[in-house]
Amino acid sequence: MLRDEIKLKLNECLKNQDKKSISTLRLVLAAVKDRDIAARSSGNNSGISDDEIKLLLQTMIKQRKESADIYEKAGRVELLESENKEIEIISCFLPKQMTNVEISEAIEKLIKETNASSIKDMGSLMSKLKRDYAGRCDFSLVAKIAREKLGWIYKYIKILKRAFEFCYQMSKLK
Repeated sequence: MLRDEIKLKLNECLKNQDKKSISTLRLVLAAVKDRDIAARSSGNNSGISDDEIKLLLQTMIKQRKESADIYEKAGRVELLESENKEIEIISCFLPKQMTNVEISEAIEKLIKETNASSIKDMGSLMSKLKRDYAGRCDFSLVAKIAREKLGWIYKYIKILKRAFEFCYQMSKLK
């Protein structure tokens, strides 16, 4: 289990006295415990799943990247390096991230499987993507790509319908 890996890594860092890793891993475990408590209040006594932990870790990385951008713009090199080190520590618990091409292919595959044809199908498409690819991609990017693809499909279907209606009307005139 992912939470056990994090605890083992924390123990290893405690032995090596790696202060930055210790503080970062304690933050991660505190966030996991916080989510566990929230899950218990909604009836899930076993805590959050590994997939939910992966999504939590991605959120933590995203927050640190945003902070790093702010520190870089402000010229705060020491804080920038600190945030980048935390990103590196947290990232080691996530699987290899998918490339934009892989994300696009996964979305196209699911669109075909589910026969999604408009933005209205976005919710079901995203839930399937989160189920199948949790922790492997940035879902804000996934949503952007899916929105583009579904928007294009919707426009294409609309054009085809108009063309079909036009052909039908033309056949009536003859």
